[in-house]
Amino acid sequence: MKRLRQIALWIVVAFALIQFIPVDRVNKPVDHAANFVDSKKTPVNIAKLLKNACYDCHSNETVYPKYAYIAPVSWSVKNHVNEGREHLNFSIWETYNKDLKESMLDKSIQSIRSKAMPMPGYIVYHTEANLSEAERILLINYFQEMLNLKTY
Repeated sequence: MKRLRQIALWIVVAFALIQFIPVDRVNKPVDHAANFVDSKKTPVNIAKLLKNACYDCHSNETVYPKYAYIAPVSWSVKNHVNEGREHLNFSIWETYNKDLKESMLDKSIQSIRSKAMPMPGYIVYHTEANLSEAERILLINYFQEMLNLKTY
């Protein structure tokens, strides 16, 4: 029993210590001329869907929830945000070349259609990101229209 208490104590100490490992949660400034929603003059209903379901991981406008301040969860959240921004960052949309924009829109359509995005684990804690079938179709149609008209 004494050994079990020592192990528990060391686990608590380790958990407390990892809270001091810093995680950078500072968002880069958003240039509205390069931001997707602003530069494309995205309709309000589409912009709301994008902001609620995509922007936390795919923009420089991430709003970190309370659980993102507790290690080791904070490390996982930051890793997901970094990966999301690597694949697509709506905040720097106008800095991408034509081919990259086309590819990103196509992959976004596939991800929304297959329900890979928003990530199932994300929508558990962010119910506003849980897109209905109608909302998915709305986003898909918006992106598809951009592809068809080459207005990306």
